[in-house]
Amino acid sequence: MSANVPPSLLPDAIDAGLLSPVRAGTPAEAATSDGAWLQALLDAEAALVRAQASLGNVPAEAAEAITALARADLLDLRELAVLSRGAANPVVALVQAFTALVADKAPYAADYVHRGSTSQDIFDTALMLVAGRTLDILVADLEGIAESLRALAGEHTRTLMAGRTLALHAVPTTFGLKAAGWLAAVCDAADRLRELRAERLVVQLGGAAGTLAGYVEYERLHRGARQETVAEGYAARLTARFAAEAGLCAPVLPWHSHRAPIAALAAELALATGVLGKIAVDVQSLARTETSEVAEPAAAGRGVSSAMPQKRNPALATLIRSAALQVPAYAGVLTHTMLSEDERSAGAWHAEWQPLRECLRLAGGAAHTARELVAGLEVSPERMRANLDLTGGLIVSERLAAVLAPALGKAAAKAVMSRASLVAAASGLSLAEILSRDDAITDRFDAQDLQRLLDPAGYTGAAGELTEQALRRYAGRRREAGA
Repeated sequence: MSANVPPSLLPDAIDAGLLSPVRAGTPAEAATSDGAWLQALLDAEAALVRAQASLGNVPAEAAEAITALARADLLDLRELAVLSRGAANPVVALVQAFTALVADKAPYAADYVHRGSTSQDIFDTALMLVAGRTLDILVADLEGIAESLRALAGEHTRTLMAGRTLALHAVPTTFGLKAAGWLAAVCDAADRLRELRAERLVVQLGGAAGTLAGYVEYERLHRGARQETVAEGYAARLTARFAAEAGLCAPVLPWHSHRAPIAALAAELALATGVLGKIAVDVQSLARTETSEVAEPAAAGRGVSSAMPQKRNPALATLIRSAALQVPAYAGVLTHTMLSEDERSAGAWHAEWQPLRECLRLAGGAAHTARELVAGLEVSPERMRANLDLTGGLIVSERLAAVLAPALGKAAAKAVMSRASLVAAASGLSLAEILSRDDAITDRFDAQDLQRLLDPAGYTGAAGELTEQALRRYAGRRREAGA
C-alpha cells in the first residue's frame, strides 16, 4: 500500500462516483459496477456449460453445480482485479479461482468449467449481458421521460412562447411544440435502444482464434466420432444454445476482431444521451434569471451554491449535459477500436472496456436524472407571454412582410418591415406605433386589422397541429406496445 494514499481510499472507496455525480447512486451505476461485471462473467460461464450440457457433452449435474456456484459473492473481487494484470484481462484469474471453488464444492464438475473456451468468449458475452441489463433500465427511464413529456406537450399545446434562433427572438411558437420535439426524439431513442437490445446484443463464441476448435474437439472426444462428422453444424448449434441460455442473440460468425457490435452500441448510447442533453440545454436556457420560463423541480439541497445563498442552480440539467458531453467522446474511442488486428487484438480489445462502461453508466445516469427533471419541471406561461412581448411586436414582423407582399412585392414588403423594425428597436416604440405612421400600412389596414396581425397567438403556424401529430404518434406507439 502506498504511503501517499490514505488507507480509507483502498480499495473499496475507489471510483465511488465522486467525480461523476450524474451516475452516482443510480440504477445504471449498480448495473455496471465491478460486482455486476463479475456476476456477468460468471453468468456467461454458467450459460456456456448449460449449453454444452443441453447438447450432451457435459453431464447435466455438472452444469447444475457450476450454475449454482456462479455467484460473485463467493469470490474475492479485489483479488481478481489485481491478478488480472498478469494476463491483461480478468477472465484468466476468474477461471482459476472459479475452478478452484467448484473443485472444492463439487469436484465432479470442475473439469467442465470454461471447457473449450477462451477469455474473449466469456468477457464479450459478459459485456453484452451487462449492456442488456443496463439498457433495460435505460429504456424504462426513457419511457418514463416520454410519458412526462406527453403530459407537458398536451397541457401546453397553446402556451405561447418566443421561438429563439441564434439566441434571439425569432417568431412565436408554443411550449407544447417544444415539449413535443423533446418527446419525439426521446421516443426514437428508446425505440432504437429497444431494437438493439432485442436483436443486436450477441454472444461471443469462437474459441482461441474464431474457429471454435476447442469446443468441437471436446464434442468429438465425447462422441468418439471423426472430427469432420462432429464439426458439421455443431458450432452453430452450440452458439444458438449458448445465446438462448444467456438471453442474448446468436451472431452469424465469431466477432473477436470485428467490433461493429460494440461500436454500434456506443453510437446508440451517444445518440440517446445527446437527445437528453438537448432537453437539458433548453432547460438551462429557459431557466436563466432574465428568462425564468421554466424551473427545475425543487428539492432539499438541490441547486444550492456554496457562496451565493440566493441561487437555485439547474443542477439536474447540468448533470445531464455533463453526461451528454462525455458519452460521444467515449463512443469515439470505441469506433477507433474497430481497427483490431488479426484474430485477436493486443490492446484494442482491452481499450474498449472502461469507455463502454462509461457510456453505459453515463447514459443510464442521464436518463435517470432526466426522468426526475421532466416529471417535475415547473413551467411559467405568464413569464413566457411577458418575454414574448418584450420586443413590442417585432416577433411577428415576418407575418406583416408576408401579408404586404402581394400588394407591394416581396422585396418592397420586406424593406418596409425592416425599416419599421429598425426604428422600433432604436426608439423603444412598439411596432404597432411605428406602423400606424406608415402610409403603406395605414392605406391597407385599419387599427383593428393591425392589432390582429400583430397578435403573436395568430402566428404560430402549424405548432398546434404538429404537437397533436406527435401526441398521436406517441399514443399509437403505446397501443402497439400494449400499454
